[in-house]
Amino acid sequence: MSSLIRERAILKPAQLNALARDLLEGSFAQVWVEGEISNFSRPASGHLYFTLKDERAQVRCALFKQKAMYLRFVPRDGAQVLVRGRLTLYEARGDYQLVLEHMEEAGEGALRRAFEELKAKLAAEGLFAPERKRPVPTFVRRLGVITSPRGAAVRDVLSVLARRFPLLDVEILPVPVQGDGAAVEIRAMLSRALHSRRYDALLLTRGGGSLEDLWSFNDEALARMIAEADIPIVSAVGHEVDFTLADFAADLRAPTPSAAAELLVPDRGELLTRLANARRRLETALARRLTAAAQRNDQAWLRLQALRPQIRVERGAHRLANLRARLDAATTKGLVARVDRLRQLAQRLQHRHPRENLLLQRHRLDLLGHQLHTQMRLRVERQSTRLQGLARALHSVSPFATLARGYAIVRREDGSVLRSAVDARDGEPVRTQLAEGVLAMIVKKPAD
Repeated sequence: MSSLIRERAILKPAQLNALARDLLEGSFAQVWVEGEISNFSRPASGHLYFTLKDERAQVRCALFKQKAMYLRFVPRDGAQVLVRGRLTLYEARGDYQLVLEHMEEAGEGALRRAFEELKAKLAAEGLFAPERKRPVPTFVRRLGVITSPRGAAVRDVLSVLARRFPLLDVEILPVPVQGDGAAVEIRAMLSRALHSRRYDALLLTRGGGSLEDLWSFNDEALARMIAEADIPIVSAVGHEVDFTLADFAADLRAPTPSAAAELLVPDRGELLTRLANARRRLETALARRLTAAAQRNDQAWLRLQALRPQIRVERGAHRLANLRARLDAATTKGLVARVDRLRQLAQRLQHRHPRENLLLQRHRLDLLGHQLHTQMRLRVERQSTRLQGLARALHSVSPFATLARGYAIVRREDGSVLRSAVDARDGEPVRTQLAEGVLAMIVKKPAD
């Protein structure tokens, strides 16, 4: 008998329970179970312990504090719940139990499963892919808000928009946001808004609620319409912890309606600050350019005064007159002197030589006269060319050349030049020098 006992595998209770636990955890990694809560308790540790039962059986459950913090309802005895967890065995007592990862009210269970299935389907099609998202304009000029006209969400949105950017043109596009037929009306309003081409962006929003309340925004056709829209659509449905298919399909998801309004428009105070800074930079740049232009003008005036063009013109004109007089005198005097010498030579030849030589000498006289005439013409041409060059040089620095281009010189009665309109007195008589002639005028300043 003792030998038979030695041949058998004998386990201790702890070993048996450990094997059973490994078997359970390996076979039931994640399970969904629906039932009624009973024997609910919440000790000081914050963990939740209860029994989940139906008409024929029950199973012990534990939801530890780290997971219990995310519950969206208050568990109580008699509540129908849907839980997800792993099946394990508590070795100390040999009891098996569910260690829960998630728990929700049973009424949302079917909706939650439908939501997860539809979300996975649309994600697999690439409907939520980031590369499909359209950027929201930096400055939205006209915004369409698709929401209930009587909900808290629309009041929050309008309040934030009015505070941050009152220049925005906002249009409320009223729709029911929950209940039978709400999804159909939301799709119809979105279609009209897209076809109207009136808006730079659209905001789809409503306040928080249960999964059933938000179900209109989990409509598959609505999600596809949002993804295929040709203008940016922002979704702000529910609170920060709420997610709908509309949020995933939209180009931008905001955690709350107020946050959506802040994302859509810039802050008025920041814009005013940027405009003030830009104005200061513009004024500084303009003042710097005006100062540089005034300095260049002063330098040009000083160079002009140093050149004294009026005096140079007068000296040039005087020199030109002297050159002309000297040319005339030299030409006339030289010509007369050479003619006199030729006549004297002809008279001497006439008395000293016979008649035959006289004809020869007259021929020579005619030849010399022709040469003299040619040399005088060439000299006059050279002097004329030189004088024309001097005249052009003088004209280039003459203020009258500037006047010929349409400018004028304004002088007071005492002859001083009036350089600035600020220096002129209203009603003061002045004389305006033009390219041809002088005009007498009276100063009349424009009204400020």
